[in-house]
Formats: sequence, structure tokens, C-alpha cells
Amino acid sequence: MDFNEIKQLIDIVNSSDLQETIIEEGEFKITLKRSSAAQLTLAPVTAAPALQAVTQASQAAPSPAKAEPASDLVESRSPIVGTFYQSSSPDSPPFVAINDTIKKGDVLCIIEAMKLMNEIEAEVSGTIVEILVENGQAVEYDQPLFRIKP
Repeated sequence: MDFNEIKQLIDIVNSSDLQETIIEEGEFKITLKRSSAAQLTLAPVTAAPALQAVTQASQAAPSPAKAEPASDLVESRSPIVGTFYQSSSPDSPPFVAINDTIKKGDVLCIIEAMKLMNEIEAEVSGTIVEILVENGQAVEYDQPLFRIKP
């Protein structure tokens, strides 16, 4: 099962009334559960080592307290579960830094999920006010990554 298939399953569960579903394919087993906040959570029972590492890291890290963003700021959120990277390689400069001016469509970061590198693009033009995660940190679906002043 590849990343796109998993993303399609998440979209199907999000658009349905299902609260939980379990998908098994060979040795791969994944459980999709909708939490009480109507947010979908991935809970793999048996998965590839890379996916297990991401899941274990995200479970081990304490959830940061949700600070309410200023009303004039837009949050850029993670569309997937994975590992956050500020640059395309360890020796490259970060895609963006605080106070950088960005345009809609600019690459903000990369999120690695199941060995796939996914470029996350800005949905609005503006200025980076805050970077909410650290390089190499595991991120969850819909977790805020950046705050942007449009």
C-alpha cells in the first residue's frame, strides 16, 4: 500500500460517518480512527519500519499546548503525518526563515512520509511570523507548521 492509497483512505473516512476502520494488506495493517475532535488519527498496528519510527516519535513527543494564533495570522498546517525538514538537504539553507516574505506557491518545507519527500507550499502570500516545529521533528496530520501574516 503506497502513500497515495493511504491518503485516499483518509479522505474517504473523513467524508463518511465512519468512526474507525482497519485495513490489512499482507503484513501491513493500519487502523484509521476519528477522534472526538473530528480529526483522523493513524494508528498502525504492523507497518514498515520507517512508518513505525514516525508514529513512535510522534507518540513519544508531548503535544505542545495549542496557543491561539493572532486573528490576523494564517496557519500553514501539515497535510500529512511525517517528518518535517526545513531544507532539501542537511547542507542546504532553509526554504524560509522568520520575517521572510513569501508568495503563494513558494515551498515552505518538506515532509517525509514513507520515504517520499513532499514539498509543502504556501497557500497565501505574506510574511513568515513563526515557525512552530523544529527540523527533523515528527509532525501529525493538520498540525500547525508556520504562522503567516498575509
